[in-house]
Amino acid sequence: MTLSEVVSPGGDATPLAPGLYLVATPIGNLEDITLRALRVLRSVDRIACEDTRQTQKLLNHFGIATSTVSYHMHNERSRAEELVTALPEGARIAVVSDAGMPGIADPGAEIASAAIAARCKCVSSAWGECGTLCV
Repeated sequence: MTLSEVVSPGGDATPLAPGLYLVATPIGNLEDITLRALRVLRSVDRIACEDTRQTQKLLNHFGIATSTVSYHMHNERSRAEELVTALPEGARIAVVSDAGMPGIADPGAEIASAAIAARCKCVSSAWGECGTLCV
């Protein structure tokens, strides 16, 4: 896979498997994001964001048009139930925080636990600057 296939739409990449993807986002410079994270964000059906406005800056920077939905401390439990319900039906959902890895000090742990409890096929993470926390 070439850089243009990952960063540009219409690449010939292998389809992303259904499941939940915890995606690390840049802590500072937007260009610190990984190629895998870009592929996941471009390929999922929805992105659950701590702050949709903040995530939209990242998506716009890389020309990603995936729809977003809010997922923050005030709606974490109800939104997790809603999103996890779609996973067994084949949905591909990414979870991002404003910066770093979701679930550390940001929303993400609730939906990951719910997905595991629902025995979803794939709970995966796209490592980034916080990759050591994924091990």
